[in-house]
Formats: sequence, C-alpha cells, structure tokens
Amino acid sequence: MAPPIPLLAVCGSDGTSLLRGPPQCELDSSFQRDSRPSRCLTFSRDGTVFGWCNGHSVSVVRCADGSAVSTLNLPKTNLLEFSPLNNILVTWQPYTKTQDSPQGEANLQLWDLPSGRLIKALYQKKAESWCPSWSEDEKICVRSVNNELHFYENNDFNSIANKLHMQKVSDFALSPGAQPSKIAVYVPGSKGAPSFVRLYQYPVLGGASAALANKSFFKADRVNMQWNQKASAVLVTASTEVDKTGASYYGEQTLHYLAANGETALVQLAKNGPIYDVAWSPNSTEFCVVYGFMPAKATVYNLKCDPVFDFGTGPRNAAYYSPQGHILVLAGFGNLRGQMEVWDMKKYKQVSKPQAPDATYFSWCPDGEHIVTATCSPRLRVSNGYKIWHYTGTVLHNQDAAAGSELWKVHWQPFPECSFPERPIKYQAAPSELGTTEAAPIQAYRPPALRHLPATPSSKLHEDEPPQDLRSGLSGEKSLSKSALKNQRKREAKKAAKQEAKSDPEPACLPAPVSNSQSEACSGDAETDKKIKNLKKKLKAIEELKEQQTSGKVLQKNQLEKIQKEEQLLKELQELQELQIK
Repeated sequence: MAPPIPLLAVCGSDGTSLLRGPPQCELDSSFQRDSRPSRCLTFSRDGTVFGWCNGHSVSVVRCADGSAVSTLNLPKTNLLEFSPLNNILVTWQPYTKTQDSPQGEANLQLWDLPSGRLIKALYQKKAESWCPSWSEDEKICVRSVNNELHFYENNDFNSIANKLHMQKVSDFALSPGAQPSKIAVYVPGSKGAPSFVRLYQYPVLGGASAALANKSFFKADRVNMQWNQKASAVLVTASTEVDKTGASYYGEQTLHYLAANGETALVQLAKNGPIYDVAWSPNSTEFCVVYGFMPAKATVYNLKCDPVFDFGTGPRNAAYYSPQGHILVLAGFGNLRGQMEVWDMKKYKQVSKPQAPDATYFSWCPDGEHIVTATCSPRLRVSNGYKIWHYTGTVLHNQDAAAGSELWKVHWQPFPECSFPERPIKYQAAPSELGTTEAAPIQAYRPPALRHLPATPSSKLHEDEPPQDLRSGLSGEKSLSKSALKNQRKREAKKAAKQEAKSDPEPACLPAPVSNSQSEACSGDAETDKKIKNLKKKLKAIEELKEQQTSGKVLQKNQLEKIQKEEQLLKELQELQELQIK
C-alpha cells in the first residue's frame, strides 16, 4: 500500500489554499480555495480535518474529500485548536469590554465539533497559554486559572474534577502518550526562595511528597518545559530577562533535566552564552542543544545528560529532528543567513548543507523526506514565499507571493505515528529542475593589486570548531563508554611514558609540575612512592578541572574546593620528592 501524500496549508492576504504535497506540489482539487484573507488555520492532530477563519466565519472541512464538517459565525476568531480525538473545537478571540458588558465577554469557547453546539464559554484574557491541554484519550483536560490548575474529566466542563493548589503556579506542561498522565508544574521563586519545577502523576497532586521529581533553581523569570514522546523525562529551559553581568543581550539561560523516576540534573554546556534551542529526538533517548555565543555549538546528550556527539560551532540557532528521528537539521534563521546542516544521526555524518536566505519558518514533512521553509509576514514583509526541499538540498517547489500580497503561514498536515516508515538516507542530491542551493565557500576580499600573488591564510575573528568525528584522535570515541575512554587514555599515557623512558635512560625525579608522561619517581621507601603517586593523581584531576573551568564549564562546589587545595598538594609533593633525593 502506497503511503499517503501530505497536504500543505498556505494562507496569506490573498486567501487560503491546500497543496497536495511533494513531489507534485499542486493545488488539492477537493478543496475549494478561499479567496478571503485568513490569519489562523490548523489541522487536527491526526490530520483528518482542517479548520480556518477568514474574517467572516470559522470553517471546518474533511481533508479526504473537502466536505464540510461545521461552520461557525465567529468572525473575530484569532486562534483555533482541535482536541486530540476531534470531539471539541476550541476558538479564541481577543478579550474586549463594552458598555453592555463591562466585565467583558467570555472569549474562549469550546464547541462540540460534530453538532456545532457550544459546550462552554470561558474567560481567557491573554493569548499566551490560551488553549486547554488534553491527554491523548481526552479523559483529562487541564487549564490554568488564577495561578492554579483546574482538571476536567471526560470533557465535562461544568464541574472541576481536581485542582492543584500551589503558591502561584506560573506554567505547566501535560505529558503526551497514554495514561497515566503526568504533569510538569513551574512555580517562580519569590523573596529569596528558588524557583522550582515538580512532576506529578494524575490524580496524585498532594504537595511535594507526592511529586515524582523536584528541581529547584535560581535565575529564572520564565521557563520552557518539553516532554519527550515517551513521557519519561522533561527538559526545562530557565531564562532571565536580563543578564546582570552584561555578557548577553538575551539574558541568562540554564537547562535542567527531570525524569519521571526522580532523577534530576543540570545539563552541563561546554560554551558560555544563550541557549537558542532544545529539541528531543523522537526516540526519546537523546536530545540536541544549540547554545553559546556565536558561532554557536550544538551537542547531542543522552538521558544521563552526558554529551554523545559534538557538532562543533557554526552560524546556527535552531535544531529540527525528522519525525522518524533519523535526520537532524541544524539551521540559522532570523538574523542569520539561513544556512542549514543536514545530518545522518545514525552515522553522525553530514548529508548536505543547503541555504535558505531570509527564511523565518521551517518544518519537516511527516514523510521525513521533505521540508518547507518560508519567509512570512510580519517577520519580513518583503520577498514572501515558500520552498519545498528534499533533505539532500534540492529545491522541488518554489512559490513567491504575488506582488502586493503577503504570506502569513504555511502548515503541514499531520499524520498518526508509523504512517510513514523510515527510509534509507541518501547522500546524492534528488533530481530537480530547480537544482540545489549549497552554500558556496566565501573567500576573503583581496585588493586588485594583490590578486596576482599567492593566497595567504586569513585570520578569522572566530575559528570554527569541527564536529567531533572530524577531530584527530576522537573519531572512534563516540561509541565508547566513559570507563572505556578512561582506560584508553591510561593506556596511551603508559605508552608515552615508556617511549620517554627509552629515550632518557636515566630518569630524574623532578618536583612539580607533574605530567602523565613523567616517569614515576623511584625510592627505596614503598610508602613514600605510594603517597607521591596519589598526590600526582589528585593534581592531575585538578588540572583537568581547571581546563574545564577555562572552557566555560560550570563547576560544582566540591570541584571548586579541590582546586583551592592545589597549592597545599604541590607543597606536600615537593617535600616528599626532597626526601627521595636525600
């Protein structure tokens, strides 16, 4: 059976249309194009229905044949969302007050989708976190009301089934997947107390003792919480509005990890600077972080928060996993030039490096083979349009907005999991009449008078770090465990020591500094030799900690205390070595 062909919804100032997806990219004949401008549109989670508002009414149609499901007279609707099983349509319009209703009208409305009947009208002043969150089976629905969480069961919105009472709950995230549902709750700090995130399993919500995991931290004005697909762990990006050190315009960010089994950790990042993006792999066993002052680093971590693969540095601020998780795109959009790096995540090998200048939007097609980039208004009001690509860097379809019109949004039709099986990754560019847009290497400017002379290496403001698999001596380390790496380094140190001993047949017992390759001091007292060996081991660990501190890694309190003892250890070592000489 052939896999389905995804639809691409496109809306702008000249109307709303549906494209039958790649590689044809033609208008869908079953959908009658709406010529009225539409700023909001959405698909249901399973992709079976499509809804939009054109400023006159809200319309919902079936994607299979374009037949109407429901039409609602809601001309001011700004936001739309379907419940997971398509039983409810949620609409939101700006909150307004009138003379007839000084308290304002209930602007968040829940509609029974099959009948078009209004189920419940609620007040929601802000567009932020406007939509209630459902579990996938719609047995639980959660909504934040006046800094507490209200839980509804089985879509009964006339009675609150449960409440989570805590001091000023600022944000929450409901886990995906089947029951039992879990919920991550964020409470900001106040009066010198730290902020914290707690994980609960519904319906056990009774205080800190009922929490599955708890992580507290300072320096957090807001957080972003992301569950993995298996609902086994959540990543919390904590941000402050202002960096008090003045080092960053973006404020300060830290990344925290919480697991449903109670484990928590601070994710250690190898470079100082902002955290631009965090993305879970669909396999739920690893995640990618883009971070650090430009050129930014990108690193993949496992569930122990240990780095698995380092992509080096480059002009990037976003990471996008394919729906199947076998490909990762690192991209630099917004104020960057739109460079994309496409990586094979099984071989950690780069597939292509296309460029999409001025792109403000990126999204994977559900088939895991194609992507769409778009330049949308109001982020950019010129050069609006969209492109559909193959991940090998080939442009399959290019559509510019008509003169005088704007493109507002493009959106792929979603599909249930396993609708598109993972395909083998290709490294050869897919055929297309539009060709590829591989970024050409940029050469430094040379004055005309010097162009006849041989080129000399130019100095860069920032030297780009290569990916981990390109660094000498580290190509095979990504598949080794921490203990295996430690043993390998010990063997290399012993080998270097033997080679040095052969070249210098009379090894001297020297005081500090100490190195791995220095031949071991030899005396008649075995106890003294043992003490010297232990001191050297401690000094070597301190040197490694100092290198990590220099590279920008945040050290723990006990690690800083170790560094402070360096002078004392050096003094002890020197005294013992003087005894050896005597």
